[in-house]
Amino acid sequence: MAMQETIESDDGVKIIRATSAFDCGGRCPLRLHVKDNVIIKVEGEGNETAGDDYQLRACVRCRAYKHWVHHKDRILYPMKRVGPKGKGEFERISWDEALDTVAEKIKETKDKYGSQAIFFLAGGGYHGNLHGAGQIGKLLAMMGGFTTDYGNISSEGAVWAVMSTYGDVMVGHSREDFLNSKLILLWGWDPARMISGTNTMYHLIQAKEAGVKIISIGPRYDDTTSTLECEWIPVRPGTDTAMMVAMANVIVKNNLQDQAFLDKYTLGFDKFKDYILGDEDGIEKTPEWASEITGVPAERIEALAKEYATTDPACLMDCQGPARSAMGEQYNRCAITLTAMTGNIGKHGGSAAGGLMGIPVGHMFRSPGIPGMKNPVEAGGKSIRGTLDLRDRVIKRVHKVKISDCLLEGKAGGYPADIKMVWSVSNNYVNQYGNANKASKALKQVDFMVSNEIFMTPTAKHADIILPVTTPAEKSDITRPWPSGPYFTYINQAITPQGECKSDLEIAYALADHLGINDFKQAENEEWLRLFVENNEQLKEHVKDFDKYKEDGVVRVKLDKPIVAFQKEIADPENNPFKTPSGKIEIFSQRAADIDLPNVPPIPKYLSTVEDRFDPLYEKYPLQVLTPHGRNRVHSTLTNVEELQEVDPHRVWINPIDADPRGIKSEDDLFIWNDRGKIAIKAWVTERIVPGVLCIFQGTWYDPDDEGIDRGGCANTLTTDAYSGGGGAILNTLLVEVAKA
Repeated sequence: MAMQETIESDDGVKIIRATSAFDCGGRCPLRLHVKDNVIIKVEGEGNETAGDDYQLRACVRCRAYKHWVHHKDRILYPMKRVGPKGKGEFERISWDEALDTVAEKIKETKDKYGSQAIFFLAGGGYHGNLHGAGQIGKLLAMMGGFTTDYGNISSEGAVWAVMSTYGDVMVGHSREDFLNSKLILLWGWDPARMISGTNTMYHLIQAKEAGVKIISIGPRYDDTTSTLECEWIPVRPGTDTAMMVAMANVIVKNNLQDQAFLDKYTLGFDKFKDYILGDEDGIEKTPEWASEITGVPAERIEALAKEYATTDPACLMDCQGPARSAMGEQYNRCAITLTAMTGNIGKHGGSAAGGLMGIPVGHMFRSPGIPGMKNPVEAGGKSIRGTLDLRDRVIKRVHKVKISDCLLEGKAGGYPADIKMVWSVSNNYVNQYGNANKASKALKQVDFMVSNEIFMTPTAKHADIILPVTTPAEKSDITRPWPSGPYFTYINQAITPQGECKSDLEIAYALADHLGINDFKQAENEEWLRLFVENNEQLKEHVKDFDKYKEDGVVRVKLDKPIVAFQKEIADPENNPFKTPSGKIEIFSQRAADIDLPNVPPIPKYLSTVEDRFDPLYEKYPLQVLTPHGRNRVHSTLTNVEELQEVDPHRVWINPIDADPRGIKSEDDLFIWNDRGKIAIKAWVTERIVPGVLCIFQGTWYDPDDEGIDRGGCANTLTTDAYSGGGGAILNTLLVEVAKA
C-alpha cells in the first residue's frame, strides 16, 4: 500500500515515512507522527501497510525511537572541554569558535607533523548513504589526508573465512528460502535479538509453521530458540568447531558425504579427511573426543551429524558471534566444509554458510552519495595488500582492535604514524573495540580530539571539541538493509534539527569554509540523493521513480524465486568458477598454508586458544564470558534510553551451578574482573546458559569510578584488544572471576 511521505491530519499531526539508520541488522519502515516539531508516536509496519508482501516489522529499538531523538541528554550545542579528559566536563561555545578551533588544529597538526598524524576514527553509528563519516573523510582528504583503520569488529573473522574458501562475501540466501528447507540448524545465531535482517524472524516463523524442523546450537537458550520453541543443544563457547569436525567424522565414517559434489566443486577434502580421521595427527575427531571439549553428549553429536547429512535439503546458518573468538574463522570455515560435504551449496533450501548471509540486492550498496576522494596519505600504492596474511596486510592503516596501541606507541611500535589529533565520527571506540581501559588511556594522551556526537558517550568524554550532530529524524537520506534485503528504504526528514545540531554533511560544509576550501559544497541534500539513485546500478534498477520511492519510504524487490548463493557456480562451474586461485571451494587453502602460522591452518581445524578452558589462566579465572548483542540497544546506541533499560535491565547471566557456591542470587550486586579491568553489575541466575559461562550483553556505557571499577558494566572493560589469525576481534574469548560486591 503506497503511503505519502507526509500526511497532515485535522489536529495538526503529520505522519512521515522514514526509517532509522542504526547499525542493527534491519532497516525498518516507520511512520513518525509529528506535532509541533516533536515525534509523539512511532508506528512500525504490519499487515495494513505490507499488504501481501513480506513484512518488515520494527522491534522495540525503533518503537522507542522518539525517546532517543528527544532525550533530555542530547548535546544540542558545540562544546569545549574544561575538565580532565574522560570526565565529561564541557562548556557551551559558538559554532564559529568550535569550527575555528578545529580548523586551526588541522592546519597546525599538518604543518608540524604531517597529515598522517591525524587519525580519522570513523564508525558504524550511522548507516545512511549521504550523511555520516564519509563527508568528514572527504574533507580531511582535501586537506592532505589522514591515517585510519581497516577491518570490521563484527565480521572480520567471517570475512577471512569466506574469502579464503569462496573468494566472495555474498554467501547468503534470501530469507524466504527457509521455506524450501527440511532442516535448519541455527548455530550461534540469535536473529530475534540481534535482527539479522528485518524479515528474518518473519520467514523463520513461517518455516516453523510449515513444518520445517529447526535446531538451535549455542551456549545460551536465546530469544530465537525460545520464540521458535525448537530444540536447544548447549555447547561451550569457542568449541563449536570441535563439534563440527566430529560431525564431519561421523559423516565420513558412515559414508554419508556427497562425494560427487566434493570431487567436482571443492579442493582439499582429502587433507581435511586425514585430519578428522586422525591420520594427520594421530587423534581421531570422534564424537567422544568432541564431547569432552564441547560438553555435548557424544550420541547427540552423532545423531545430529547423521540427520544433517541425510536430510535434503538442509540449511546450516552459522553467524558472527562465535566468529568473534580467538579461532573464529575456523568456525565459519568448518561450517562451510559441512555444507560442501552434504552438497547443500548452491541449492534451494540449503546454505553456503560462512556467517555473513548477505545477498546482492539491497545489501551494502556503495556509499556515500557524495563522490569520494583518494586519501593522499595512502597515495603511491595500496593501503592494504590483498592477502590473507595479516603480517603483510597493513601498509598505511591500522587494524581496528590495534588503534589503542597505535595511539600509544606510534611509529616506535611499528604503526604507520605518530598520532597527534583524532577526529571521531559515528563512533564509540572506547566502548566498543575491546579493552576499554586501554582505549581510554590512549585517548587521554592524544594532543587534540574532536567528536561529532549526539550524546556524551564514553568516547566523546575524551574530546576537546564536541560538534552536535542531528539524528536520522532530522535529515533526509537513503538507507540500506543488511544482510537479507531485498528492499531499499528512504528517510524523510521528520523534524527540524534540535538546538544547534547539524548533520555531518553540514558540518563538513561549514568547516570547509573555515579551512578556505571553496568548492566542497556541490549540491543540496535532495540533489545528492537523486544523483545517488541515478548513479547506483542497484538502486537505478529497482527505483524507477524517485518521487514515489520518497513518498512510500520503501521499495520492495519482487523476486521470482529466492536468491541462492553460488547457484551459477554450481550450475556451470566452467563458465562461473569460484573467485579462488583454484576456481573451486577451497577446503584446503594454499594461501593459508603459505602464511605458515599455527593459528592459520590451511584446512579448518579445532585448536585450543588463549583464555579458553584449557589455558593455565583458567585456574585464576574459571569462567568464560559471552558478549552478545543486547535486545534493547544497537551496540552502544540507545543505551541511555530509560524506557529501553526497563525492557531488559543490564544483568549478567549466570548458571545456578556457578552462582550457588558463590552465594549469588538474582539481583545481587556483583563484581566481575580479570587482569584488564573490573565491572559492577547485577546478577540474573538462570539455567538458560551453560555452566562455566557468563553472558554480559555488550554496549552499556563504560563508566569507571575513582577506583577504576566500571559502574556501567561495559563488557569491553573485560575483553582483549587482540585479533585472531584471520583478523577477527576476539570479544567472545575471555576468562573472568565473579563475586558478590
